Amino acid sequence: MSRRKGRILAFQGLYSWDVSQSPLEEVLKFSWLQSDKEDEEQIFAAMIISGTVEHIKEIDALITKHISSNWTFERINKVSLAILRTSVYQMKFQAGVEPKIVIDEAVNIAREYGPEDSYKFINAVLDKIGKEE
Repeated sequence: MSRRKGRILAFQGLYSWDVSQSPLEEVLKFSWLQSDKEDEEQIFAAMIISGTVEHIKEIDALITKHISSNWTFERINKVSLAILRTSVYQMKFQAGVEPKIVIDEAVNIAREYGPEDSYKFINAVLDKIGKEE
């Protein structure tokens, strides 16, 4: 199983949930994949998406706490926000997950899918959250 692929699916699904306001059950069908079979990456992604939505208020509070004072939560690009949210969920609510790995994955995903230089913002926020006890 590719955890990276699962993390990409998770951020895509959470982005879709946030932007379209679709019911979580619909998002977890991964209909955009055009595949009838559920694989390990989808199961992993569904777990991340569900957990993120379950803890969304706590996650958003952590993100808000750790963004710079000259930035607001509302200004965060939706793609970057989805990457941040899924990463914070993994770091704070999944047992046995190494924050450094989650941060590295988030930065790489942001480089590929996020706006230009968003990976720097994501790295800074996640690094602060990762260092918090």
